[in-house]
Amino acid sequence: MSGFKKLIALCAPGLLAACSVMPADNFPVEEQVDIDRYMGKWYVIAHIPPSVTENAYNSIERYEQIEPGKIATTFTYLEGGFDGEQKTMKPTGSVIENTDNAVWAMRFYWVMRMQYLISYVDADYQTTIVAREKRDYVWIMARTPQIDDATYDSLVQKVADYGYDTSKLRKVPQQPLDQRSDG
Repeated sequence: MSGFKKLIALCAPGLLAACSVMPADNFPVEEQVDIDRYMGKWYVIAHIPPSVTENAYNSIERYEQIEPGKIATTFTYLEGGFDGEQKTMKPTGSVIENTDNAVWAMRFYWVMRMQYLISYVDADYQTTIVAREKRDYVWIMARTPQIDDATYDSLVQKVADYGYDTSKLRKVPQQPLDQRSDG
């Protein structure tokens, strides 16, 4: 066997494991997500963001099921302020089988799949927490651009209970609906 083939054979299991989006059994995910109710517009209320969105304003995540298990996602935000340049990302979500719609692989680029865990959604599908087992990124989202302090505090407590350092949470500035062009 050539050296290159040996290297591939040795590295393949590690690479495949790194691409896995399934969380460990002890990481919290919703038991059942009604995918049709989850679709639509979610405002990012707070997050521990990837560096590309660390200065985002008016962040909105929109989901549309384009076929069973495939979610077209449009993430928009303003860069640096309410008068900043609008940025858009369009990853595709793939719902992982046998997870009751709570575990997705979010594909941003051809080879990059990001773990997307719906760790919490309230009974009315008005607030949600999307997390990652690495505890590097998290998103607290709601159907409205603002939520009351008690709801926010309870969601932050859940994030803390998941093992995140909540001092890294950034509240995303969101304009009221009557002041928005995207409302």
